[in-house]
Amino acid sequence: MAFTSSNDAGASGLSKVAAVTFTFWIIKILCTTLGETGGDAVTMSMNLGYLTGTLIFAVIFLVAVAAQIAAKRFHPVLYWVTIIATTTVGTTMADFADRSLGLGYLGGSVILLGLLLTSLAVWRWTTGSVSVGTVCTPKTEAFYWVTIMFSQTLGTALGDWAADDGGLGYLGGVGVFGGLLVVVALLYYFTKVSRTALFWAAFILTRPLGAVLGDFFDKPHEDGGLALSRYAASAVLLALIAVCILIFPQRAEKRSAA
Repeated sequence: MAFTSSNDAGASGLSKVAAVTFTFWIIKILCTTLGETGGDAVTMSMNLGYLTGTLIFAVIFLVAVAAQIAAKRFHPVLYWVTIIATTTVGTTMADFADRSLGLGYLGGSVILLGLLLTSLAVWRWTTGSVSVGTVCTPKTEAFYWVTIMFSQTLGTALGDWAADDGGLGYLGGVGVFGGLLVVVALLYYFTKVSRTALFWAAFILTRPLGAVLGDFFDKPHEDGGLALSRYAASAVLLALIAVCILIFPQRAEKRSAA
């Protein structure tokens, strides 16, 4: 199987998070889409509600992050399980805030954007860099996962706002967020804009893209969706993620100075 072993990933000069490659972004989009269908499966299809769903996924998130931080080196499966945990708890948390607490999609998005920017600012002020290449200590990992959790939660609210309140619909949302990702890619290849800034821009944008994709798959026909089973859609997405992890090279990001 063509993926980096845990021993190789723990070699000197490597961080504890996945290297940013084309495959990284494919798996990330699959994970964010799974977060939407999986979160909705628990809160809606199982009728557990947003608060209960958030509590369930919050426990999974905390356990996964604790295991990731405790690990001595990069483990591809553990890393992507933690990413999935952030996107599922992000889905249910955003839905709870936007719908149950009545903040609305726009209000929730503004608050979450503020939390995300605060997390990045404190991380930058504390360690000197928010580059993923510096994620190799418990402190930087804690900042990394908190920032990711906020970005995943923001993405859910932003995707819902664009598709529903913004009137774009699910396919329109896919087009807008997909187009913005293309712009980020063009900036990466043809400009000297900060690679760290472009990484976080792309990372944030993949979440609303996954959110509208997930809604397109499982929402009713009358709402513009395909009305697929949330359980079936989640199972297929999980299988695709597993295949990508096993088939495509998985290596740790090279370590960089703060």
